[in-house]
Amino acid sequence: MTRLPSVFVSHGSPMLALGAGATGTAWRQLAAGLPRPRAVLVASAHWLTRAPAVGAARQPETIHDFGGFPQPLFDIRYPAPGEPAVARRAAELLANAGFEAHGVERGLDHGAWVPLREFYPQADVPVVPLALQPRLGPEHHYRLGLALRPLRDEGVLVLGSGSLTHNLHEVRFEETAEVAPYVAEFQRWFAGRLAAGDIAALLDYRRRAPQAARAHPTEEHLLPLFVALGAAGEGAAAEHRFGGVTHEVLAMDVYRFTEPAAEAA
Repeated sequence: MTRLPSVFVSHGSPMLALGAGATGTAWRQLAAGLPRPRAVLVASAHWLTRAPAVGAARQPETIHDFGGFPQPLFDIRYPAPGEPAVARRAAELLANAGFEAHGVERGLDHGAWVPLREFYPQADVPVVPLALQPRLGPEHHYRLGLALRPLRDEGVLVLGSGSLTHNLHEVRFEETAEVAPYVAEFQRWFAGRLAAGDIAALLDYRRRAPQAARAHPTEEHLLPLFVALGAAGEGAAAEHRFGGVTHEVLAMDVYRFTEPAAEAA
């Protein structure tokens, strides 16, 4: 079976479900270049728990975890099936790595279904959600990803869905071409550290990255990146697939992670 890469996407506003624009084009192009997976294990910034958990529902519901948006957004359903066998396997891998993980009945929040509607619009690829633990930080989530790495050899796409920057206090809802300078600076820093494979700096981004606390007043939207990065393994190669910015401050970066060329060969 072909080893799949792992992927990080910035999912932005739920309104992307009604018009994904350039971000949606990047998602579709990325998905088109991937082998068809047996299932997707998605770590979304919108499922937060105290301890690791995996969604084991056979038919996950579509969760509309937002308010104040147009009714057509609430009418959307993404009826992808679950895959309990993959959920059990993920929990087993986490347990083998020393994490106490459990399976729960969990639907798909918008961090999962908004991008997946562009990846697999027929909703015919099973989806298994993975919870984040926002109090435990980047290293914990990187280790979660490392533990889940074998899934990539078993036909499972590990997808982290969050946002490279996420300061909702500074969002400008009118669309402009403006990009806040600190957002561009943060994007450049992350791109440079990922290209260099500098895991130590990335895990310590809160102290080392420029204006990290402004880019992420809380860090749950960046933690999915560390899951995807860990799932690619130590020494992972990062391919930057998209770097747009919406609402001046939401960096919509997309990354594809693989092992180094020598290991892949």
